[in-house]
Amino acid sequence: MVVAFIGLTYAELVSAMPTVGGEHNYVMRAMGSRPAFVTSWALVPGYVSVVAFEAVALPETVLYLFPDMLAGKLWTVAGYDVYLSWVAVGVGASIVMTLVNYVGVRPAAVFQTVAVMFLGAVGVALLLGSAVGGETEHMSPLFTGGTAGLISVLVATPFLFVGFDVIPQSAEEINLPFRKIGQLLLVSIGPAVFWYVLIMITVGMSMPAAVLAESDPAAADGMAALWGSDLMGTILVLGGIAGILTSWNGFLIGASRLMYAMAQSGMLPWWFGELHPKYRTPSHALIFIGALSVLAPLFGRKTPVWLVDAGGLSIIVARVVVAVSFVILRRREPAMERPFRAPGGQLTGVIAVVLGIAPGVLFLPGMPAALVWPYEWAIIGLWWLVGIGFLIRVPRVGPGADAEERVLYELRGR
Repeated sequence: MVVAFIGLTYAELVSAMPTVGGEHNYVMRAMGSRPAFVTSWALVPGYVSVVAFEAVALPETVLYLFPDMLAGKLWTVAGYDVYLSWVAVGVGASIVMTLVNYVGVRPAAVFQTVAVMFLGAVGVALLLGSAVGGETEHMSPLFTGGTAGLISVLVATPFLFVGFDVIPQSAEEINLPFRKIGQLLLVSIGPAVFWYVLIMITVGMSMPAAVLAESDPAAADGMAALWGSDLMGTILVLGGIAGILTSWNGFLIGASRLMYAMAQSGMLPWWFGELHPKYRTPSHALIFIGALSVLAPLFGRKTPVWLVDAGGLSIIVARVVVAVSFVILRRREPAMERPFRAPGGQLTGVIAVVLGIAPGVLFLPGMPAALVWPYEWAIIGLWWLVGIGFLIRVPRVGPGADAEERVLYELRGR
């Protein structure tokens, strides 16, 4: 429900302002330059955390296929040994994914289509497997963990459903009517919900809960058990790799376009706003994000947990501000053209704000899902320390349709 209400506010705003940068533009028009910077700066680590997460998740998934691949111990981070061979998989994939996006959106889109089709085929195989070898008795009890279990899932929700807000970042490159773009954003949430439910139900039917809890990864072992074949477990892992690569690809697109939009507004150094003369991609932003993803595997297996938590809190901040912008624009600019209009009007936005804030409280010290000290707080602290340096350079410009032009005018006058 949290994601549904947030999604409605995004769908209306993307149809009204289908330009590169998405949230950056919405908040700029509703609240002015500095709130727009804060929102965009919060989103960047949210997106980059997904890219870096995948750079670590990939070698960890490949390890299932090649359990003897670990060689050349480098160091230990947070109790986990880091191996050269493991790092090489993550670093190599980071370079390849960055290059695919560097040479243009079209090659990245073709890659995305092929990978999604394969991932869908694996999902069908998993569903059929549950019909062939699944047992509903394995799903008993249906719910465990109580409040703590519910909170652990709720905290991960912003990270798990971050994909739909990549659409606004590249809306300008989508060849669809503006109303359809808003509808597409809403529709994109549905498959994610279906996919997570599919995994939980089918894998839950594969083996007794106690046995499943000892599996690593559980989904692959569950698939093998459903079909009675280790080969099917391997196929699911390959589907998991396809899922990693599609997510990786999508967030490289989203993060690079967001940084490009910030640079175009004068909020980041112009270097990030450079387009490649041949490929017309934000090449410098892609290089920067790709470099960060290259570094992620060097910190070992614990990195994904830190990135999910730190990135999740950043995403919550940005989404709440976007929902507030939705409410402001509904009140201040009722006549603004909105090809897609969210039902419920301002009330929908208010509910989105309240529901958006609630998960964020769980990350605070003393709460059940408090961020881990020092790692996760260090990630957030360092990011915002750099952000403050950029923020003080951003001119104070009020809201309005011409806010970006006024920011650039102020910067040129300095």
